[in-house]
Amino acid sequence: MNILNILLMAPQGGASGGGNSWVSFLFFGGMIVVMWLFMIRPQTKKAKLQKQFIDNLKEGDKIVTIAGIHGKVKKMNDNNTVLMEVSPGTSFTIERSAISMEYTSAQQKAAETK
Repeated sequence: MNILNILLMAPQGGASGGGNSWVSFLFFGGMIVVMWLFMIRPQTKKAKLQKQFIDNLKEGDKIVTIAGIHGKVKKMNDNNTVLMEVSPGTSFTIERSAISMEYTSAQQKAAETK
């Protein structure tokens, strides 16, 4: 019963309700900005770095696929594939998007420290 009285006494429409809609609008806009800063922007930056990494690959580079297969770039094909040599005489054709930037960078750093 008390809740019903409170709801009935609340101002309905008019000048009092106008300010409340602006606050809601600003809050919603702020949520979108926060989502963009913490979710969308980092993903687009990472995708851009991944694309640059794949575009800069050349024959002879050591790579690691997202499945964890280690090998060396034998040939860059025009149809977005790479011929990857995993051992002498054994080669795979893989998609360029299957090359992991994180694993390849980690492997290259480990090879440099040896």
